[in-house]
Amino acid sequence: MNICFPISADQGLDSPVSGHFGSAPCFAIIDSESRAFRVIVNANQHHGHGGCQPLAAIAGQDVGAVVVGGIGAGALSRLQAAGVRVWRTDQGTIAGALEAFIGGTLTEMTAAAACAGHGHGSPGQDGSPGHGHQCHGGHS
Repeated sequence: MNICFPISADQGLDSPVSGHFGSAPCFAIIDSESRAFRVIVNANQHHGHGGCQPLAAIAGQDVGAVVVGGIGAGALSRLQAAGVRVWRTDQGTIAGALEAFIGGTLTEMTAAAACAGHGHGSPGQDGSPGHGHQCHGGHS
């Protein structure tokens, strides 16, 4: 299964998980079995409140799950309606979050746990919602 992680910077498995899905500068897509890793730039990063289009941001990536530090209720609802399950992590990096996901220790996101607005979610390890960091749009 492909798992999407919103990240603040492309640092491979050490990439910091962003504190908010919609404002993450990029997404890491990881195959949970092979650990194949690719990064895509979030073209919808700068949007108004409630304007996150999560399915457009990860279009064509065949994502079955999203692991986030935080996500807005609208984006969460759109992902769930498309059959994509969303999980919350406190882990600072993809490596930690991936192991927690595989180990079954993450909590599935609910509307009650979703962010009320940008910057109101659980921040990533770097404390930011993901603004101002660099992603390369690929990974070697």
